[in-house]
Amino acid sequence: MMSNPAPTPRITCFVSRPFSENTYLVHLADSTRCVVVDPGFESEQLLEKIAMLRLTPVAILCTHGHLDHIAGNEAVKSCWPDCPIVIGKGDAFKLRDTFANLSQPYGFDLRSPPADREVSEGEIVSAAGIDFEVRETPGHSAGHVIYVVRQARPGVVLGGDVLFASGVGRWDTPDGSWEELEASIRDKIFNLPDDTIVYPGHGETTTVGDEKRFNPYVGAAARR
Repeated sequence: MMSNPAPTPRITCFVSRPFSENTYLVHLADSTRCVVVDPGFESEQLLEKIAMLRLTPVAILCTHGHLDHIAGNEAVKSCWPDCPIVIGKGDAFKLRDTFANLSQPYGFDLRSPPADREVSEGEIVSAAGIDFEVRETPGHSAGHVIYVVRQARPGVVLGGDVLFASGVGRWDTPDGSWEELEASIRDKIFNLPDDTIVYPGHGETTTVGDEKRFNPYVGAAARR
C-alpha cells in the first residue's frame, strides 16, 4: 500500500529592504516549530512576524552566504541560541568574511555567527517535521545550495538566487559563472516535477513547468 504524501508546508514570505530579499518561514500546519530560510535585513520586523505567527525557529537554512541572505542570522540566533545555522560547505566561510559576503563592497561590515552545520549534495536536513534535500547549485555563488521538499505535493524548492520568475540569479559576482548557473538550473531544478513550486530569493513564486516553458534565459523560449 502506498503511503500518503506528507502535507505541503505552510510558507510565509517576509520581504526585507534594502535588497527586496525574501525570507521564508516554513512550518507544518499543526506545528509551531518553524525553519527560517535566508534571514535578511530588518531583523526587528522579522522577529515581530515570527512572534505574531506564534512560531519557534528550530533551524536557520541559508542558501548562500551573500549579505542580504544572512543579515538576520545573528538576531534569530540570539533569540533561539540552540537554532543551528545551516549552509553549503562552499559558502560557509562567507558568513564571517565581509568581502566574500559582499557586505564590504556595499558599505556594510556584516558578520554572521559561524555555521553549525555545513551541508553538501544529497544530504537531508530534518527540522520542524520536514525533510529538506540539499542540492548544490553553483553559478550565482560557488557554494550556493537549494533545499527541496520532495515528499510534499506539490513539491517545494527554496531556491535562493538561482532561478526567478522569468529570470535567473546574477552571475557577475566574484565567484559566479553563467555556465555553472545554467547547468544548476537544468540539472538540479528542471528535473523536478513541473508542478514543483519555486520560492526564490527575490520576487514572486513560480513553478518549474512555467520556467521550463517561458523563462527567457533557460526555458524553451531561450532555445528558439
